[in-house]
Amino acid sequence: MTKIKIPHDAFVFVGDGHKALFLRNAGDEQYLNLKTERVFVDDNPPAHEQGRDRAGRVFKRARTNLRSAVAQTDWHELEEHRFAKRVAAAVESLIREHKVRALVIVAPPRTLADLRAAFHPDVRGRIIAEIGKDLTKCPIYEIEKHLE
Repeated sequence: MTKIKIPHDAFVFVGDGHKALFLRNAGDEQYLNLKTERVFVDDNPPAHEQGRDRAGRVFKRARTNLRSAVAQTDWHELEEHRFAKRVAAAVESLIREHKVRALVIVAPPRTLADLRAAFHPDVRGRIIAEIGKDLTKCPIYEIEKHLE
C-alpha cells in the first residue's frame, strides 16, 4: 500500500451513516497531527424502532387471489443516505470557508458511494485520496496510524 501524503492544513473527513468527523492536519506530510474541526452525529434509531407497520400487499390482477408482499421500508438506511447528503453539504461549506486545497475521505464503501454522488464538483476536485474503511469509532491517534 502506498503512503498517502496529506499536506499541512488538508482536511480529513472520517464518517459513516451516523457520525462524521472533520479533521485538519496541523502537522505536515511526513508527521500527521490531526485536529478536530467539527463533529456531526445523527440520531438514527434502528429500523425496527422507526417503522412498525406490516409489509404491504399488492394484488396482481383484480379477478385472482394472487398477492405478493412489498418489502418493508428500511427507515434506518434511508436516514443514512440523507445524513450522507447533509454531510456532503457541510464538507462543501467547510472547504469554501477554510479555502481547503486537499481533502481525504475515509468512509465505509456504501457511505463513500453516497458521498461521491452528493459531492459538488469543486469538492471532488480537491479529493486526493479515498479510503473505504469505517474509522469513526477509532480515536484520532489510531486514525493517524491508518493514514500513515
